[in-house]
Amino acid sequence: MSTVKEAVEVEVPVHTAYNQWTLFESYPEFMEGVEQVRQVDDRHNHWVTKIGGVKREFDTEIIDQLPDERIAWRTISGDTKQKGMVSFQRLDETHTRVELVMDVEPSGMADKAADMTGMIDRRVKGDMKRFKEYIEKQGTEDGGWRGRIRPGD
Repeated sequence: MSTVKEAVEVEVPVHTAYNQWTLFESYPEFMEGVEQVRQVDDRHNHWVTKIGGVKREFDTEIIDQLPDERIAWRTISGDTKQKGMVSFQRLDETHTRVELVMDVEPSGMADKAADMTGMIDRRVKGDMKRFKEYIEKQGTEDGGWRGRIRPGD
């Protein structure tokens, strides 16, 4: 399993960055290779990705969510195995540090090659940069969900 870590400072308040991140269906706007994310319920999302010509579908479960602080998830079905957490740190009234830490278990030869060549790491760095551009250009979130999910619930 490989760990990928990337952080960006965004020029929006913490609640704006957090709220936008909870709008999973907007991920194709800034995540390369993500074709669709469908929110099934407060905890579950269905993903469709196409990376390096390989199309995959998988489901994720949010295992911990605390407004303006963190969202943690894990895959629960499909051949994509990952878990991760995105955290939000208020720097001041108009600046937020957004940090993504993700453990990815490459499946198949293409994924293993992508991992070995650093492609997964570069993709995550690019996604975080695009999130920064996306939210700063908008200046405000499109909505958001501020519910609490506790581990073990």
